[in-house]
Amino acid sequence: MNNKSILLALVILVFAGGIGLFYHFRNHKESSGPRYRVRTEFEFTVQAPYKITAPLFGPEGERAWASDDWNPRFVYPEPAQDVEGAVFQVSHGHHTSTWVNTAFDLERGHMEYVYFLPDLMTTRIDIHLTQTNSDTTGVHVAYERTALSAAANQRVREFGEHDRNNGAVWGADIERHLASQRR
Repeated sequence: MNNKSILLALVILVFAGGIGLFYHFRNHKESSGPRYRVRTEFEFTVQAPYKITAPLFGPEGERAWASDDWNPRFVYPEPAQDVEGAVFQVSHGHHTSTWVNTAFDLERGHMEYVYFLPDLMTTRIDIHLTQTNSDTTGVHVAYERTALSAAANQRVREFGEHDRNNGAVWGADIERHLASQRR
């Protein structure tokens, strides 16, 4: 089996799991009613050239600046690489999310991730980078979160409210990392 076949099989499994979760929750009382969906966007500027900034937005690249909670365990590829089609898992307390890197285009500055938190929500993170000048890079991030059941609506609202502050947090974390590299 070649790498493309393995990748396609993994993506199909992840999405099939999502569909299974949808039908599971659709048939439970606590999931009746509308599902909450929230879109949150933020922007910030990184004081570094594009070629240094862009790789920081891959799952492996993020390890350099993200909190200790960011510890992706790669399913594909092995060894871990920041590539389109990567599949990995991240622990969130007593939940484990499964992520698919649906776009990783360093040349065009577009990275996108979709992940599932079982029994809770799906999330799409769409990242666009622009070289504002030779020394700075603009970052635009959009989160789209959808509750998998009506019982999860409040948690999705809370995540959406938290997402609004991520621009300042991500910016500060990246700047701290870059400053440590300059020393």
